[in-house]
Amino acid sequence: MRPLLLLLLCFFSLLQVSKAQLQSPDQFLPHKWGEHFTPHEMQVSYYQHVAANSKNIILQPYGYTNQKRLLQLAFISTEANLAKLEAIRQNNLRRAGLLEGNTDPSLDNLSIVWLSYSVHGNEAAGAESCLRVVYELVNPQNRSTKDWLNNTLIIIDPCINPDGNSRYTHWYRNVVGTSPNVNFNAREHQEPWPGGRVNHYNFDLNRDWAWQTQVETRQRLIKYNEWMPQVHVDVHEQGPNSPYYFAPAAQPYHRYITQWQRDFQVQIGKNNARYFDQEGWLYFTKEVFDLLYPSYGDTYPMYNGAIGMTYEQGGIGAGLALTLRNGDTLKLKDRVMHHYTASLATIETASKNTAQLNKNFIEFFQRARTNPPGQYKSFVIKGTNAKGRIKTFCELLDRNQVKYGKAGKTSSLTAYDYQTGKTVTLKVEPNDLVVSAYQTRGTLAQILLEPAADLVDSLTYDITAWALPYAYGLEAYASTQRLDPDGNYTFTTNPIPSNAKPYAYLASWHSSTNVKFLAAILKKGVKVRYAQSPFSVEGKSYGRGTLVISEGDNRKMSPAYRQIVEAAARQFDQELNSVNTGFADSGSDFGSSNYSFIQRPEVAILSGDQTSNNEFGQVWYYFDQELQYPHTVLDANRLDRLDLSAYNTLIMPEGRYRLSDAVLEKISTWVSAGGRLIAIGDALGSLQERKGFALTRFANDDDKKKAERAADEATMAARLLDYAGEERRAQSSNIPGAIFKVKIDNTHPLGFGLSDTYFSLKTNDLAYQPLKGAANVGTIGGQLMVSGFAGAKAKEKQKNTVVFAQEQKGAGAVVYLVDNPLFRAFWENGKLVMGNAVFMR
Repeated sequence: MRPLLLLLLCFFSLLQVSKAQLQSPDQFLPHKWGEHFTPHEMQVSYYQHVAANSKNIILQPYGYTNQKRLLQLAFISTEANLAKLEAIRQNNLRRAGLLEGNTDPSLDNLSIVWLSYSVHGNEAAGAESCLRVVYELVNPQNRSTKDWLNNTLIIIDPCINPDGNSRYTHWYRNVVGTSPNVNFNAREHQEPWPGGRVNHYNFDLNRDWAWQTQVETRQRLIKYNEWMPQVHVDVHEQGPNSPYYFAPAAQPYHRYITQWQRDFQVQIGKNNARYFDQEGWLYFTKEVFDLLYPSYGDTYPMYNGAIGMTYEQGGIGAGLALTLRNGDTLKLKDRVMHHYTASLATIETASKNTAQLNKNFIEFFQRARTNPPGQYKSFVIKGTNAKGRIKTFCELLDRNQVKYGKAGKTSSLTAYDYQTGKTVTLKVEPNDLVVSAYQTRGTLAQILLEPAADLVDSLTYDITAWALPYAYGLEAYASTQRLDPDGNYTFTTNPIPSNAKPYAYLASWHSSTNVKFLAAILKKGVKVRYAQSPFSVEGKSYGRGTLVISEGDNRKMSPAYRQIVEAAARQFDQELNSVNTGFADSGSDFGSSNYSFIQRPEVAILSGDQTSNNEFGQVWYYFDQELQYPHTVLDANRLDRLDLSAYNTLIMPEGRYRLSDAVLEKISTWVSAGGRLIAIGDALGSLQERKGFALTRFANDDDKKKAERAADEATMAARLLDYAGEERRAQSSNIPGAIFKVKIDNTHPLGFGLSDTYFSLKTNDLAYQPLKGAANVGTIGGQLMVSGFAGAKAKEKQKNTVVFAQEQKGAGAVVYLVDNPLFRAFWENGKLVMGNAVFMR
């Protein structure tokens, strides 16, 4: 018995030792690496296994997604380096000038490389490749990676978008058979709406780096700005028939990108190419993926001193295997091998060039502090702007660690006026907000704030204008002269009225914060009116849109309604006044019909494959997260079967709708009975020229015929043009994303709270002449003011068109929003337009 017992003990001891050894993905997973998709929870388990069995890796959770999936970073280096992790972080920030104190020479020979995988969840080969990247970096048998760890700290985000990745991988595992079908038409290659590309709220996280609207981005950017790597790679996939893409990037480069950053992209690209050449793998560089829009995973790091790059493997929709146009079969194993190879080649290049990386990283921020690259050296936001607007603007600056302060004293500057596009002499006043370009993050500040980016090429991958003063609807100025802040810019909290039982509360209406306040009290049953005309009471003047919350309207809730109103005012720092009388000094008394009662919106939002996933998500996020207001999401495909009487507000996000005449008649009847239909962007196409709606492209038949003749003449003129120039010529009719100045009728409820101008971000050439029988609230005249690129033909098409309009129809209304006011949730001034569309009726 004793020998047998001893034998058993030895067996179990060996088993435990085996279990404690580091396993490769092939050994750990129930499938071989690259032979199937790995669900996110299984990926997390593998990284936990690696961390438990290697001294070269530390896992650090940094948050959770909307669906409560783990977000984490892996820090990989030598055991000695990991023991000094916090010292390395602080030393790196001191090198950039983001932390005071002297650098530690013993740590100056180390650079930081950050690799991010699968920001688009259905670009799943990124997250899959990361499993082996991590393993080989800590594999004690891999001599190359062991050498790199001596002078390199590698930070890996294994999956930026776990919710989207899980949506895709679980769907795919549900529809694939025992063997993958390589036919493109097979079900497993036709991912259903909304797809795994997007996060829970259907946002594209790769366009959110600077704006930080989403929970994943906000949590990640906190960590990114704590570490500030010298190299950042964003690992993606593209269409399956495309060869691999890596740096150097395509034009246009933003002109503030340094020559060193450009040159080092080439150096990294050449080393990647060396490995791809050995295997005969196809690749391309310097095409398609440019470096302009500041909110990508390559540009945002670039504008923060790093070498930022996008890597793109062909494979979206390819599943486990797909037949390509050339007859070859693209397998998941191919895709992950390409990403794995490019990832390690990049780390190798960084390790071999640590000294140069660190030197130029330091110089990038020194230049920003001493000689910032842009034309404009200071930006002035007038203190007379609505407090809510300035505050939300400052919150974005804070998230991006851009410093600002108050002017502190009166001075005079020559400055560019964002509102007029003219150079003026500006009187700077003590309470104005100042952002100086002479700061560590000065390059980023200039890129986010300057009136227009300098384009060297119109063939761009994304929008070409984003200036924050336009996005936030601020009176602002940019000066070529230096002006440094004189003290911190602080916000005082709006006081809560002390009246025990006021006749009414009066709430200002100037910003998206005011919309949140209104939504909060409406959903709790408080009755609210709004002023259609200016008035004054008890010696103070109030503008159109001012909310009037009276005792008379809320008798059934008194005194609870006062507690609700005051609590919401504290929560949103709402400017709130109380009055003891309804007798106006000027304008109408509070019992007048000039104070419209706000019918509580019962909101329905259309969704499904007739809508754009991103644009539906922007509307959904607005109600669910920003307003936290009750709403119902409906599938547009079921409109013919749905009873709309439970709702008084129906929102059509952008999309390509297939609405039958019967469905449109049903909606038209519902509107006439008191409903409000809000159609956004290209959703208007489904209402255009349809019975029951005033929406037409042209005001009359003569204008329509004139446009048709012009289009025919252009077609005739193009018959003998060269094929090679077609892409360039097409740009003449394109607006990839430019800002247009819009005249606002702010006497109409749709324009309440806005100034007489609004700057609208156009992302296509959609254009309608002012509508007949409707209020054309936002219009573009014959003289255009444009920031960003818009083709010559597209600009001509925008002249004398409408941007926002409202058609009264029986007891209800149709609101036409030609430009999307909720674009990517960062166009802050548009949120007030949307608030007007929903609540001011």
